[in-house]
Amino acid sequence: MQVKSADAAAKKWAARAGAAGGDYAAGVQNTQKDWAGATAGSAQAWATGVATAAQTGSFARGVNNAGTAKWKTKASGVGAQRYPQGVAAAQPFYQAGIGPVLQTLGGLTLPPRGPKGDPGNLQRVAVIDQALRKLKTG
Repeated sequence: MQVKSADAAAKKWAARAGAAGGDYAAGVQNTQKDWAGATAGSAQAWATGVATAAQTGSFARGVNNAGTAKWKTKASGVGAQRYPQGVAAAQPFYQAGIGPVLQTLGGLTLPPRGPKGDPGNLQRVAVIDQALRKLKTG
């Protein structure tokens, strides 16, 4: 059986997939599936998969197969190029998420600060911890 070289297959894949951004966006916009419901419904499958990956060592093998050099190359190249756009696109979501946190913190009355190293200062941290935990869990 005649097959393409890995180089030819990779070049074709990159060219075709790279030109499919519009198709990707259209597919997302036009789906009738409930992504959130389906994803939440697969929580047990996710947990089982993660536990299996931990037990069999496949997670660590995957990390080791990729290696630090690949991570550095991709993170400092592609990641660094895309980071600013990702942050800009996420600004409204960050604002919506941080708003309640800042409102909660702004409404706290902390116990007085003691001298540096005073164990009573931990009470200040406890007030913050309890308020943020209540915000998160309801």
